[in-house]
Amino acid sequence: MSNHTEQAQVFHAPKFNVDQWIDANGQKTSPIKLSDFKGKFKIVYCFQSWCPGCHSKGLPDLKKMVDALEGNEDIVFLAIQTVFEGFESNTYEKIIKTQEQYELKIPFGHDAGDDGKSRSNIMTSYQTGGTPWFIFIDRNDKVVFSDFHLNPDAAIAFLKEITKS
Repeated sequence: MSNHTEQAQVFHAPKFNVDQWIDANGQKTSPIKLSDFKGKFKIVYCFQSWCPGCHSKGLPDLKKMVDALEGNEDIVFLAIQTVFEGFESNTYEKIIKTQEQYELKIPFGHDAGDDGKSRSNIMTSYQTGGTPWFIFIDRNDKVVFSDFHLNPDAAIAFLKEITKS
């Protein structure tokens, strides 16, 4: 799915530990847990609202995948703002604006660490390298892809293939 040959190490997905969420319609919702999606393939997109690469590449790629796989009940998409800098700019309110801007009818989370102003819990537990970042978690809750580089067309083909009935 990426254009380079580095092989990601497969590991069991840690719990999200993200308390602030909005649902697919932009309404505040209770915290989403990995266990809410047992048996499904999870795509987690990590971003910051002020990240230029998130807007020029990551969010358009996410939108392309969400649109191409709409109606596939075996796949869940989640977007999480994984704040590690610019806490005064990358706020909870920005996830609502980002969801609207890209017309993404998927849940969005806001993760600025346990105290709201430290490194994102997702970044720490999933060892991500910044934003934009994609994490693919298989049906058995194993992380099978975690990288900055993503070829959305290859990802769509892969996801369609693995979810064939």
